[in-house]
Amino acid sequence: MNQEKFNWPFFLKAIAVIAIPVALQNLLTTTGSMVDTMMLAKLGETTVGAVGLCAQFSSLFFSGYWGFVGGGTLFVSQFWGAKDHDGIRKAYGFTMCLVLAVGVIFNILAVGFPGFVMSVYTDKEIIQQIGIGYLKIVGYAYPLQSIAVVMSMLLRSTERVKIPLIAGIASVFSNCFFNYIFIFGKLGAPAMGASGAAIGTVIAALVNVAVLVGFVVIRRIPYALELHKCFHWDKRFIRSFMGRCFPILCNEVAMGVSTMLINIVLGRQSEEAIAAVAIYRTIEGVVIAFFSGFSSASAILVGKDVGAGRHEDAFRKGIRIVYLTSGIIVSVVVLLMVFHTPIFTMLGLSGESFEICTVLCAIYCVVAVIRMGNWQHNDTFRAAGDPAFGTIMEITFMYLMVIPLVYISYFVFHAPFYLVFVFVYSDEPIRYVIMQRHMYSRKWIRPVSDRGLETIDAFREKYKVKMGYPIIDAAKRLIKK
Repeated sequence: MNQEKFNWPFFLKAIAVIAIPVALQNLLTTTGSMVDTMMLAKLGETTVGAVGLCAQFSSLFFSGYWGFVGGGTLFVSQFWGAKDHDGIRKAYGFTMCLVLAVGVIFNILAVGFPGFVMSVYTDKEIIQQIGIGYLKIVGYAYPLQSIAVVMSMLLRSTERVKIPLIAGIASVFSNCFFNYIFIFGKLGAPAMGASGAAIGTVIAALVNVAVLVGFVVIRRIPYALELHKCFHWDKRFIRSFMGRCFPILCNEVAMGVSTMLINIVLGRQSEEAIAAVAIYRTIEGVVIAFFSGFSSASAILVGKDVGAGRHEDAFRKGIRIVYLTSGIIVSVVVLLMVFHTPIFTMLGLSGESFEICTVLCAIYCVVAVIRMGNWQHNDTFRAAGDPAFGTIMEITFMYLMVIPLVYISYFVFHAPFYLVFVFVYSDEPIRYVIMQRHMYSRKWIRPVSDRGLETIDAFREKYKVKMGYPIIDAAKRLIKK
C-alpha cells in the first residue's frame, strides 16, 4: 500500500465484506430481542422490566467470557495473517475451553441460585418472582451460547463471516417462533409467559450451534474439525495467551460488575422507570449491534496486518475505521430519534414510561458517537496486541469517577433520575481524548506472530515509538523505591 495514497475503494470493500454480515447478524439478534419484548409487552410492563433485568445478568455473562473471546480473536487473526495454522488450532481450542467454563459457571448461578441473582438487581418482589422463573430456564442456554460464540469467532477471524450470519438468522427466527408458541400457549403448548420466552432462548441457542456444526462438517472447514490438534498447548503458548487475555478479561469483568452496580441503582427506581430502562437497553443494543460489524472488521483487518508484519497498513486502517464508525453511528442515532415514537409504542411503552425512555435515548444519542469511538479504539488496540491500555482507562475512570458519581448523586444527594443517568456516561469525552493520543503514538501495535515480530523494530525506529506507559512505569519505579 502506498504511503502517499490510501486505497479507499479496497479498504471499504474489505470492511464491507466483514462488517455487513456481522452487523446484519447482530441486528437480527437485536431485532429478535425487540420482537420478544413486543410479545412480553402484552403481559405488562412489570414482565418487561423483570426480563430486562435478567438480560443484565446475561450481559454480565457476556462480560465474563468476552475477555477470552477477545484474546482468541487477537491470536487467531494474527496467526491467520501469518499463515500459522498450528497457532490457529491452539488458540481456538484454548479459547473454547475457557469460554465454555464461564458458560457452565453462569448456568449454575442462574439455575441453582436465581433468587440471589434477582435480589441483587432489584428490591421489587413481584419482579424478582418473574425473573426467577425466567433464569431457571434460560441458564441452560449459556453453555450453548459459549460454544457458538467461539465457533463464530474462529470463522470470522479466518474470514468466513457468512456462516455465523446464516446460523444467526436461523437462531433468531427459531427464537421468535418458539417464543410465540410458549409465551402465549399456541399449537397446544401451555401459556408460560416470561418462562416461555426463556424456553425460546434455549431452543434458539441449540439451533445456532447445530447450524454452525452442520456447516463445519459439510464444508469440512479446517481447524474446527481437527479437534485432536486443538488441545496441545505448551507453557509458552499458555503464558502468552493468558498474558494478552488477562487485561481484556479484567476489563470485561470489571466493566460487567460496574454495569451491575449501576443497574442496582437503576433497578431501584419506579416500575415505570425500570420498564423504560429495559426498553432503552434494547434500543442501545441496536446501536451496538450495528457498530459491532465495524468492530469485527477492525479486529480482523488490523490483526491480520499486524500478524503479517504490515504494521504501517495496520495503523492506517485502524485510525480510519475509528472515524468511519463514528460517522456512521451519527446516522444511526438520528434515525433512532426520528422513529422513536412508533418504536416505543410497538414495544409496549406508554405514559410515564414512554416519556422516561424518550429522555434516556435522547441523552444516549448525544454520547453514543463518543462512546462508540472509545469502543472502536479499544477493539483496535486489542486486535493489534495491546489490550492493556484500554483496560486501564476504562477501569480507572469507571471505578474512580463514574460509579462514585452515580452512587453519591443518588444515595446521598437524591438527585433526579435523569442526572444520575447522565453520570453513567460522564467519563466518555475524557477517555476519547486519551485514546486518540494513544492511537497516534502507534504503541498499540504489538505483534504475537513470528512474522510480525520480525518487522516491528524497524517500524518503531521509523516512527520513534517509545514503548511503555508513562503512568504505569512511574508507579513501578515508586514501588521499587
